[in-house]
Amino acid sequence: MISIKFFASLRGLAGREELTREVVGSLTVDSLIGQLEQDIPGLPEKLKKSKAMVAINQEMAHWDSSVRDGDEVAFMPPFAGGVEGLVRLQRENFSVEAEIERVKAASRRTGAVVTFLGAGRDFSKGKDIDYLEFEFYPGMAEKKLNDIREQALRDFDINEVAIIHRYGRIEVGENIVLIVVGSGHRAEAFKACSWCIDTLKQITPIWKRERTPEGEVWVEDHP
Repeated sequence: MISIKFFASLRGLAGREELTREVVGSLTVDSLIGQLEQDIPGLPEKLKKSKAMVAINQEMAHWDSSVRDGDEVAFMPPFAGGVEGLVRLQRENFSVEAEIERVKAASRRTGAVVTFLGAGRDFSKGKDIDYLEFEFYPGMAEKKLNDIREQALRDFDINEVAIIHRYGRIEVGENIVLIVVGSGHRAEAFKACSWCIDTLKQITPIWKRERTPEGEVWVEDHP
């Protein structure tokens, strides 16, 4: 017997908090939720459109994870603070390799990973740059980054997105921002990655100040 639970807004989609189902052998989360079409017509499609997160026995899982008799499966809406740390603002540096692995781990159907990495350069608009400083609007910046991720997942045929942006002082050559997109095929991953960084620069309240030998300059345009 498998126990299936629905949390927050997903309770409304399911019309209940939990249910149980008998299962023989092993199957995937995707197969399990497909069987629920008999009990709750339209539920599988609604859960997928909502980008529901999955946990098995209180550990984060994926739609292609295995489910066995005795398991507890929970469906949850995305966390407000970003899924599993995939959306972050942080002062410290990040590991590009680690973030790529995090995105790849989200789905075994990922066959292409595309990244955009922004780094501090030493020359801009005819001026030498000593270092950069980034400032952001707490709360609003995080919300906008999460909005970008969620819209990318809705509008592109991709599996996962990670968005990390640093703040504070950034030395020349250091990492600033990272976008990682995982998809089944490269074309959609390229399109989604380009859209994410372009949109980030347009709508996210993060500001850059360049420190030059002549003084400081706030950069308001984002090419």
